[in-house]
Amino acid sequence: MSFTKKVSYQTTNTYSTLNKLTKDTENVWIVCHGIGFLSKFFISYFENIDPKLNYIIAPQAPSKYYQTKAYKYVGASWLTKENRELETENVLNYLDAILENEKLPSDKKITLLGFSQGVSVVTRWLVQRKINCDHLVIHSGSIPAEFDSTSFAYLPRLKTSIIYGTEDEYLSEERIQTQIQLAKYIFPNTPEVIKFDGKHVMHQESIKKISED
Repeated sequence: MSFTKKVSYQTTNTYSTLNKLTKDTENVWIVCHGIGFLSKFFISYFENIDPKLNYIIAPQAPSKYYQTKAYKYVGASWLTKENRELETENVLNYLDAILENEKLPSDKKITLLGFSQGVSVVTRWLVQRKINCDHLVIHSGSIPAEFDSTSFAYLPRLKTSIIYGTEDEYLSEERIQTQIQLAKYIFPNTPEVIKFDGKHVMHQESIKKISED
């Protein structure tokens, strides 16, 4: 007879940053990629926003894998359905460690962005850790179903933006509208909806627009 046991241990992971955090920095972005990305490449999608005003932090999903049988290109995933509750806690502990390491000044505007699978990561981090956030950006991903109207109530001024492509192969129009209605219910303020002509990809023009608002 086999048994599943649990052990705790210390681990180390990397993360990527873009630009410098200075007295002139106005906005700090914490951006979580989707399945298949590495943070060092994902962060390049933010190179077209003002480097003087914006400091970008891109956490790295811990579960890395080869994307093809050629064993050349590496991608990563935040978690799967296997031991999801335990893996979620591990991910949140990692994000906590990044925040502690960065020691962000309190006068900076904080924007959290999740792309695809990264949406579930940033939203759960917000709710479970009560992270300070001024702007939440949901890009081409689904909001976890566990939230209700009280989940984000601790952030009464939270601004929310939803970005999606009109040809996204993973999000039907019905699914998108359901997500928008859910967002209106759980977030303190009506979300801004930004759609673009395209598929399930990061959209730099929308990111730039948000950075300039």
